[in-house]
Amino acid sequence: MTTLTIGIIGAGRIGRLHVDNLRLIPQIRIKSISDVFVTDQLKAWAEEKQIEVVTTDYHDLLNDSEIQAIFICSPTTTHATIIKEAAEAGKHIFCEKPVSFSVEETEAALAVVEKAGVKLQVGFNRRFDANFRKVHNLVKEGAIGTPHVLKITSRDPQPPGVDYIKSSGGLFMDMTIHDFDMARYIMGSEVVEVSAHGAVLVDPAIGEAGDIDTAIITLKFENGALGVIDNSRQAVYGYDQRLEIFGDKGTAQADNVRETTVELSTVERVEKEKPLYFFLERYTQAYVEEVNEFISVCLKDSEVSCSGFDGLQAERIAKAAKQSLETGVPVQLKPLVKA
Repeated sequence: MTTLTIGIIGAGRIGRLHVDNLRLIPQIRIKSISDVFVTDQLKAWAEEKQIEVVTTDYHDLLNDSEIQAIFICSPTTTHATIIKEAAEAGKHIFCEKPVSFSVEETEAALAVVEKAGVKLQVGFNRRFDANFRKVHNLVKEGAIGTPHVLKITSRDPQPPGVDYIKSSGGLFMDMTIHDFDMARYIMGSEVVEVSAHGAVLVDPAIGEAGDIDTAIITLKFENGALGVIDNSRQAVYGYDQRLEIFGDKGTAQADNVRETTVELSTVERVEKEKPLYFFLERYTQAYVEEVNEFISVCLKDSEVSCSGFDGLQAERIAKAAKQSLETGVPVQLKPLVKA
């Protein structure tokens, strides 16, 4: 296979971002895009991006024999169904996280993918950030020795609207799920126990919607190491994305990304720039790299590095965190064997 024809399901912010990034790849033809709301503005945008077909029915993409792979950028509640239908139609699949809000639904979708023999990559874009990937590689190479403690800080610059909160699946499934995946990715070991504490400290409306906006989660890994994740929906100084892994031979850290690395030091103060403001700025190149990998996997018939199994494991940790928050006790995770 030397070229790949793609269909995009969902024309929101992330769907359009993927279109822009896919257009950077010469072997790609984006034939179709579907969205439940097809406006004149969407049609004009699609024409500008040289997308040939705009439709309200994603089945038009699945039934198109020319389309070899699809990107699922629709609401999470639709993911599992579309994955199963796409797999049965023989399409390779890139799906935004999470695969679903239900571990059972995700397992059922992955079983269909396995039977169909198609590729499935889950959109945990942070794995493709150069800084985090460097830390991952250092740990894998043994540069810090045996890992002991992993610390992840992940804080948004401002909370989303309450309507979004109500349909998000909750902080752990919506936001922390990236950190759960990062914990597994960096540590190279499965999580076997989760303990979570949460609070509403940013916006009372988030609590009224049944969610939390601030959390501390502790993890125990199969290799004996420990982890801690801290989340907030509002860091007034910008998008705070840091991690550190400590081992018996040293430590590796990934700091925030800033517009420049310039630091001003005077008699009055030491000053450096704030972190980049939000995820589209912070992870611009990571989004490019993840679609590049997916296209390469499809063209070369190689293995995805962020699979449906990875999506399932992150969901299982998120579910355990919610259970721990509700019960006030740690939750054990039974091991799963990767298919």
